[in-house]
Parts: sequence; structure tokens; C-alpha cells
Amino acid sequence: MRSKLFVSLLAVFFSLSASAQFHLGVKAGTNITKVEGKSFRDEFSYGYHLGAFAEIKLSKQLTLQPEVNINQYRTALDSNYNNLLNNAFRGLSSVRMEYLSIPILVNYKIGGGFISLQAGPQFGILFDRTNSFGQNAQNAFKQGDFSMLGGVQLKAGIFRINGRYFVGLNDINDLTNDSRWKNQGFQLSLGMTLL
Repeated sequence: MRSKLFVSLLAVFFSLSASAQFHLGVKAGTNITKVEGKSFRDEFSYGYHLGAFAEIKLSKQLTLQPEVNINQYRTALDSNYNNLLNNAFRGLSSVRMEYLSIPILVNYKIGGGFISLQAGPQFGILFDRTNSFGQNAQNAFKQGDFSMLGGVQLKAGIFRINGRYFVGLNDINDLTNDSRWKNQGFQLSLGMTLL
């Protein structure tokens, strides 16, 4: 029964792809991020992202683009973070977090279809953080993050070049109640459709 369902789904995906209604692809790129809030420096740090995307044609101008990405965010700690957080980040100058992120974007084609404006929400699940956290900081960050994305995508045959800005909408601080922390940053990526 499972194999019949799998074969049926593959047939649907290939028929949609053949009629240019549906595409699957992979992507990779860099994240330039920071955490905004007390105890973090107001400067950006570099990370990476890897993932896969689908393009589902909704109309001549609109495409739905869901993605599944692994996002690494880095941020620098301020010199007074130990006083604020009771030495929770003792000995650290930066923090690294990795999220499983699921953006759901709507692409609006302009410029003859080679350029698309992108916007939509992104849901993130924290699955890894700096391994050298002290005992008090093991659960410093909430497990979930909700962001909004906006950007531009350039389409060149099977290739996709993306530039995006994202801003966190919820507080990711799970350590104190006196400061709100929010992820924000830029993403630059190169993608390629496979189907």
C-alpha cells in the first residue's frame, strides 16, 4: 500500500514538473545575522544555510515557494553580558545557534519573469546551540522562532539567486524576563532546480 502511494505521488510530482507547474531544487548560502537585545553587540556575524525548495505556480505572476533549511545564526556578546545574565555565558564572546527553518514565501514576478519579489513567514525550531554554554545557559534560548522574510529572487534558467532580509517577531529569550531578544539578518543564496 505504501509503495503504491509513493509511486502515485512521484507520478504527480513528475507530471506537474513536466508541465512547468512545479519544481524542486536545492540551495546553499550565507547568513549575516545578529540577536537584537540586551547583552548582545549591535554587529552582524556570518553563518550558513543549506536546504531544499519547491516552486508551485499559482498564476502567471504568483508562485508559492515553501522551503526546508538548516540555518546557522551567530551573534557577538556584549562586554556586560555576564553582569546581566549572572555569568551564564562565561568565557564566550559569541553564540552559535542552528535552526530547522521552514519559510513559506509568495513570489511576485516582475521584469519579464526573471525577477521576483518575495515575502512570507518563517517558522524555526532550534535544534543546536553553542556547545560550551554554562549550566545556567543551556536553555537560554526558546526552542521556537517566528520571523518574516522579504527579498528578491533572480531566475537564470535552472539557477536561483536570492537576497533576503528577515526579522524575528517573537522573543527568543528563555533565561530572563527583563530583556527581549530577536533574531534578524540577511541571507544570500544560490539555488538550482532539479526537477
